[in-house]
Amino acid sequence: MTDLANPFDMDTSGFDAEKYLEKLLKDCSLREIMDTEAAVVKDTQTLHSDMQTLVYENYNKFISATDTIRKMKNDFKQMESDVNLLMNKMQSITSFSEQITGTLQGTRSQLCRLSEKHSLLKRLQFLSTLPAKLKSLIEEQNYAQAVQDYLHAQKVFAQYGRQPSFDGIQRECDQIMGDLKEKLRRDFQRAGNTAQSLTEIGELLLQLDEKTSDLASEMLTCAGKRLHEQIVMLQDQTERDMLEFVDMGIDGFLNDLALVVTSYFDMFVAKHYEQERDDFQENALNELNIFLNQNIDKYLNLVQDRVESDIGYGDTQVMLRALDRLHRRLQAMRNICRGLEVQKNTVDIIIGAAHQLCDAHSKNLRDHFADSLSSVRLSLVSAKSDAATGLNLSELIGNLYVSMVEKIKGVLQDLLIFLRTDWSFNIKAEHRGALCVEGIRENLLIGFLRHISKVMCGFANASSSSPPNLLLVLSKTCLELEQQGVHILIALVDDLYEIDSENSATLTHETEICAEMRETAQSLLDAYVRQQGTNISQMLRKSVETRDWLNCLEPRSVRAVMKRVVEELGGIETVVASLYESSGNAGGFRTTASSDSSRKTYFSNFTASKPQYRSNWSNYTPSQLESSYVSNIHRLFSERVDIFTSVEFTKASIVMGIIKIGLKTLLECVRLRTFSKFGLQQIQVDAHYLQMNLWRFVSDENLVNFLLDEILGSAVHRCLESVLMEPNAVEIICERG
Repeated sequence: MTDLANPFDMDTSGFDAEKYLEKLLKDCSLREIMDTEAAVVKDTQTLHSDMQTLVYENYNKFISATDTIRKMKNDFKQMESDVNLLMNKMQSITSFSEQITGTLQGTRSQLCRLSEKHSLLKRLQFLSTLPAKLKSLIEEQNYAQAVQDYLHAQKVFAQYGRQPSFDGIQRECDQIMGDLKEKLRRDFQRAGNTAQSLTEIGELLLQLDEKTSDLASEMLTCAGKRLHEQIVMLQDQTERDMLEFVDMGIDGFLNDLALVVTSYFDMFVAKHYEQERDDFQENALNELNIFLNQNIDKYLNLVQDRVESDIGYGDTQVMLRALDRLHRRLQAMRNICRGLEVQKNTVDIIIGAAHQLCDAHSKNLRDHFADSLSSVRLSLVSAKSDAATGLNLSELIGNLYVSMVEKIKGVLQDLLIFLRTDWSFNIKAEHRGALCVEGIRENLLIGFLRHISKVMCGFANASSSSPPNLLLVLSKTCLELEQQGVHILIALVDDLYEIDSENSATLTHETEICAEMRETAQSLLDAYVRQQGTNISQMLRKSVETRDWLNCLEPRSVRAVMKRVVEELGGIETVVASLYESSGNAGGFRTTASSDSSRKTYFSNFTASKPQYRSNWSNYTPSQLESSYVSNIHRLFSERVDIFTSVEFTKASIVMGIIKIGLKTLLECVRLRTFSKFGLQQIQVDAHYLQMNLWRFVSDENLVNFLLDEILGSAVHRCLESVLMEPNAVEIICERG
C-alpha cells in the first residue's frame, strides 16, 4: 500500500507532479534537473512509440471484432424467431400427446396381453421348427449355430416340457443332438485334425455336456498325434535352408502347439466344473505342462539335429537368425502359457552349435595347416639349387606364418557372430555359454597352437626323414610365432571375447605357449644341425673307410671330398644366413680371420703374441712323435668339446654345430684306421685345407683348430711312420687346391 501511494513514483497511481517537482528543485542541482528532464522526455517518447505500435498491431483485430459483433446481432434476431416458432410447435405436440393418451387409456392392458401372447407364439413357433432347423444346420455343417439354438431351446423345454406336444419335440431334438455329439466325437478322434478344429470341436462337446476329464485327456492325445505328424513332415524338409525350416516349424508346429495349450488352458484349467473333483484343475495343469515340454523337446531335438547337420556346411549367420527367431517365439510362448514351465530352450542348442562350430573350425584349421605344410614341402622339393632355395625360404616362412595367423583371425571373427548384441539371446549370461566362450580361447586357439607345436616337433624326431630345409623353415616359423604370433592371437581373442586371462587361474597364459613354441623351434633347429652334420659326416666317413691308407701315394692335392665338404658348408651357410643374423656381423662370410691362419701353414710354429690355440705336432722330432705323452698332455689341459649340444638361433652357432659333428666323425674314423707316412701327410694336407676354409664359417676358430689338431694327432698315433710334410709344401698344395 505504501508503494501505491508514493507521490514521487511516476509508475504508481498516487503520483503527484507538483510535489515531485518541488522535491526535485529542492534536492537536485541544475545539472541533475536537466538530466532528469531529458530522461523523462525520452521515457515519454518511448511510451508514445510503444502505444502507437500496439495500436497498429491490433488494428485489424479491432476491426474484425467489430464485424463479428455486428454479425452476431443479426444472427441473434433470426435465432430468436426460430426459437419462438419451435416453442409453438412443441406446445402443439404436447396437446396431441395428451389427447392420444386419453384415448388409449382403456386398451393399454389389452395391448400388453397381446404382446405377451405374440412373444409366446414366436417361442412356440421356434420350438415347432427346431428339429428341422437343427437338421438343416447340421447338413450345412454349421455345428456351432445348431448347438447354440439347441441350448437356447432347452430353457423353453424346461418351462413347457411337461406338455405332451412339447415332449415329442424335445425327444426328437435330443436324438438329433445325440447323433451330432457322436459325430463330433468321431471327428475329434480322427487323425489329421488341425489344432483349430480340435479346439472348436472340444468347445462344442463341452457345451453338449461331454465328460470334462475324458475330453481333456482325449484332446491332448489327439493333439499329440497331429503334432507328431508335423514333426515327421519337418524331418523330410532337408532341402530347405535353416531359416525356411524354422519358419515352417514356427508357423505350423509351434503355432498349433500354442493354440492347443491356450485352448486347453481356457477350457479345463481356467474354468471350474462342479461335477469334477476338486483337484481336476491342478491335474489338468500338470498334464498340460508334461504335454507341452514333451512336444517342445521333440521339436527342439529335431532343430538340434538339423543344426548339427548344417554346422560347417551352411551359413552360420542364417542359422543364428533362424535360432534367434525361434528363441523369440519360445519366449512369447512362455509369456502366453501362464503357470507353465518350458524347461528346454534354444540357448542350449545355440551353445551346442557354438561348441560344434568350434570343433569344425578346429578341424579346418588343422587341415589347412596340413595343406600348408604339404605346400611347403612341395616347394622345397621343386627347388633347383641350394642358393635359390635359400632365397625362397624367407618367402616360404612368411607365407606359412601369415596363412596360419590370418586363418586363425578369420575363424575368431566368424565365431564372434554368436555374441552379437542384436540377438535376443546372450550365451555369455549362461554358465555353459561363458565356458563355451572360454573354450573358444582354450580349445580352439590354444589347442591349435599346441597342435602346431606338436606336429612340427614330430619332424624333429630321429626317425623322421624330413628334408633339412623343411626343419629350418619350421624352426624359424615356430620362432616367429613365439616372438610375435602367439601374443597377437591371444591378445586378439581376449579383446574380441572380453576374456580376462590375466586374472584367471584356469586359462592358459601366453608365456606357456611361447615357451612351448621356443622349445619346438629349438628341437627343430637341433634336428637340422644333426641332419646336416650327419650328411657331412657320411661323406667324410666314406672317404676314410674306402681308402687304403697304408698304400697311399705321396699327396699332390687336396682330396675331392674335402672340397665337397667346404662347398656343402658354404651352401648351408647361405641358406642359414637368409634366415638368421650372425652374432658377430650382419651376415654372410667372414672376410678376415682372427689370426694368420688363412695365410700360414697349419701346425706351424706360433709366437707368444698369438693367443690362439695351435698344435705343435710339426715341432717335434720323429722320436718325440712316437711318444704318447704329448697327446695326453694336450688332452689333459684342453677343455672338453660338447658336440651334440643345442645351438643358438644364430648363423654362426648353427654352422658351427654342423662343423663339430662332421669333424668329430672324421676324428673317430681316423682313430679306427692305420696310416702310412703318405697317408698321414694326406690327412695333414686335408686338415690344413679345412683350416684354411672353415674359419670363415665360425665365430670361434679355436674350436675348429682344436678338432683338426685332434684329427691330425690321432692320425700321428695311428701312423706306422710318423713323418709330417714340410709346411711350405702343404701350403702350396692347399693353395693350388
